[in-house]
Amino acid sequence: MPTHAEKKVLAYTPEQLFDMVADVRRYPEFLPWCVGARIVSRSDTEIVADLTIGFKMFRETFRSQVTLDRPHHIHVRYLNGPFRYLNNHWRFRPVPQGTEVDFFVDFEFRSRLLQAVIGTVFNEAVRLMVRAFERRAYILYRRAAPPAAAPAPREA
Repeated sequence: MPTHAEKKVLAYTPEQLFDMVADVRRYPEFLPWCVGARIVSRSDTEIVADLTIGFKMFRETFRSQVTLDRPHHIHVRYLNGPFRYLNNHWRFRPVPQGTEVDFFVDFEFRSRLLQAVIGTVFNEAVRLMVRAFERRAYILYRRAAPPAAAPAPREA
């Protein structure tokens, strides 16, 4: 039931941001709590991937189908794992200053315990993840000022 929606303008092209978000196998390199990524299948328009998230004593793997509409939209459809549901999308719209990024995530864990744990830190966790993507864009493309370094993730 945690939901987060955010729109932000970043000084990169839609293609650059699309490529960065679509590069799922690299998520463990920069995304907090992402401890593993495995591409099951990939085409120009779709990725099926397993992501493993780790938080405190929890470690869960989930599979999702990622639909790629280059360079405008990435939609994540949950297939199986620890969630009741997971809805996630990224939209990239060119604007004079770069790209307007529209990010949305909504999910619920099957486990009440896991839901209670993430619920206490959800907003902070999502902000850390969004900043991690911003820092990744800066590292890859070196345009605009780097976002402020995020504090280390707090454990609940």
